[in-house]
Amino acid sequence: MVMNRRQLTLAAAASALASAVQAQTPYTSQPGVTVEPQPPRDPAARAFYDSFNSQLTRAPAALQPELRRLYEMAGWRPIWTAPRLRTLGQVAERSERHGLSGADHFDFAGLASDPASADIRTSIAALGYARVLAEGAVRPETVENLWEMQKNRVDLAAGLHDAVSRDRLLDWFEALAPTDIGYTNLSAGYVRYRRLIRETGGWPAFAQGGTIEPGASDRRIPALRARLVAEGDLTEGQGRTLALNGDVYGPELEEAVRGFQLRHGLGVDGRIGPATQRSLSASAEDRARQIALNLERRRWLKRELSPERIEVNTAAAIMVYWKDDRPVHSNRVVVGTANNQTPSLEKPFASVVANPPWYVPASIARNEILPRGPAYLASQNMYIAPAGNVVQRAGPNAALGYVKFELRDSHAIFLHDTPSKAAFNSAFRHRSHGCVRVQNAVDFARLLLAPDPSRLSQFDTALDSRRTQRVETGREISVRLLYWTAFVDGQGRVAFREDVYNRDARLAEALGIHLSLPQPVSAAQPDEEDVGP
Repeated sequence: MVMNRRQLTLAAAASALASAVQAQTPYTSQPGVTVEPQPPRDPAARAFYDSFNSQLTRAPAALQPELRRLYEMAGWRPIWTAPRLRTLGQVAERSERHGLSGADHFDFAGLASDPASADIRTSIAALGYARVLAEGAVRPETVENLWEMQKNRVDLAAGLHDAVSRDRLLDWFEALAPTDIGYTNLSAGYVRYRRLIRETGGWPAFAQGGTIEPGASDRRIPALRARLVAEGDLTEGQGRTLALNGDVYGPELEEAVRGFQLRHGLGVDGRIGPATQRSLSASAEDRARQIALNLERRRWLKRELSPERIEVNTAAAIMVYWKDDRPVHSNRVVVGTANNQTPSLEKPFASVVANPPWYVPASIARNEILPRGPAYLASQNMYIAPAGNVVQRAGPNAALGYVKFELRDSHAIFLHDTPSKAAFNSAFRHRSHGCVRVQNAVDFARLLLAPDPSRLSQFDTALDSRRTQRVETGREISVRLLYWTAFVDGQGRVAFREDVYNRDARLAEALGIHLSLPQPVSAAQPDEEDVGP
């Protein structure tokens, strides 16, 4: 299992929970006042209470309020009967769906070996695993330089007590992880990859070498066929038929390779060159682990989403517009380079700016614009404002194009148009200074304003006049900048992207997962003449 690398034993589960609850409020009856609860009067409850307190000192300090509240709600009685422990076993058996290993979280033999402490230790393990399902095993701020999303938060002590009391323990654990289609489809993909590994060992290794051109013969073709069959780019029947062609890279196989290239965000040309070979060199184990990392990222996020939202996958450089909680529009986008990463943000947006000027960030002005001298500024329709900052006037060649989508409190990160349209045709679209450039941005702005014809008319009039004007959308729309290197595409297949921002590598290290995917090759950097955000 993927998480076996981490060896998340009972102690590790407790540690994960401890770090996650450090910010939780201690047991108090009034804000800022810690009160020692009165011991119960019932003799049996008092005996358990005394035993609990003697054991609690050996638990991490951050865990103590959570555990105390759980057992206080339970009336200072043991929680874990034999039927409930069997249910925990069923919970552990289902953990593979989440890219986790239940055996690592629930060491039943170890718990049973010390009956005097078994109940509280089982509670620690149960709360720890619940925390992983509900909120993730790793704090996102520790593995990303800037992460400002709305986190999922669950009252685990109250939830666990209620689930035990109502005999709904399995249902409660099942509901902790995300239940949206993005998570459940990716979870199903993970299970398929794990089954493939168990049953066949994955797929044959694909050796990197010279480019394989359509129509050529190459000794690597049998391994290629097996790989495409394993991941569903070819059916088993097609694979058997194409095997009759031996080592020839024929038209039918080329079509399947094109599907593979599309699924991996590569240039779809049918040629098996360096980029395609890098993706082919990944093992089934690595792909399963990559899926597990993206399941973890999804567990960080709050479950309730705005039915109207814009989601940008910065790993894939794709934007999807959701309305009434359904995807209704998608565009390609250009996002930040590896050195100027687009951060993970969730911010509201409520206006578009027609013909926006660009207030150049100080770092770009200092490093890329001012050294070129006054003639360059004049050629780019730029000037130095009285405050000393560089401003580019609005115009057809301005860096922000014809429209800017303003995000509130977004660290100067926003969505915008661009005069550099050719970049949208590239498979590798990590080229900006961190902002998100939107393909067909003017049409997208019109789509957002379409519900109110007067606002749409106001926007079109401003565009035609070439004057700068802000147009309110009349509603707040949530914008989410996400980093998914594994997700399920429209055909139900798991799609993968290279880890351009090195975030998979950092998350894998934090989880103790060994990841040996080939390092991405930055195929493009910002053009020297393209200084836009």
